Amino acid sequence: MSTVKWVLDAAHSEVKFKVKHLMISTVTGSIDTFNVDVETSAEDFSDAKITFTGELGSINTNNEQRDGHLKSPDFFDAEKFPQLKFVSDAVSKKSDGNLLVKGNLTIKDVTKPIEFTAESGGIAKDPWGNIKTGFSVDTKINREEFGLTWNAALETGGVVVSADVRILAEIQLIKQA
Repeated sequence: MSTVKWVLDAAHSEVKFKVKHLMISTVTGSIDTFNVDVETSAEDFSDAKITFTGELGSINTNNEQRDGHLKSPDFFDAEKFPQLKFVSDAVSKKSDGNLLVKGNLTIKDVTKPIEFTAESGGIAKDPWGNIKTGFSVDTKINREEFGLTWNAALETGGVVVSADVRILAEIQLIKQA
């Protein structure tokens, strides 16, 4: 079977992250500029090769001061390390039909293995004849493992920013001819 290439439909995709602030509420942000490329020969994507890049200068939490701090050397150091990158090394079908994706995430030149679940939304043809597929992605990483260690202790105990970061993405891909 031949390899099929799928490219990002950016207008119908998003990448969000959620992190506890002051240990009492959750702040949500996004990476607004990113790309995903997928190559697969299996209709169920179980042999997919996935590459994701996210532009760290596009981080958006709807707060300019916080966004600036996240882009600074305290966190991502977006000027020195402008992208984060994920490259898959194994994709397998789970018993519920979803995919388990394993690979390496690189942030600030630190590469660590991660895995996530990708829930398939199926395949459909849009009104213009394009074949599309969609996935809902969900995982959690420890930001400190990637050198994102800035924090401050709270007088009441705990810290300003949780180490755990939840990553959620809605990805729509377009099949290439």
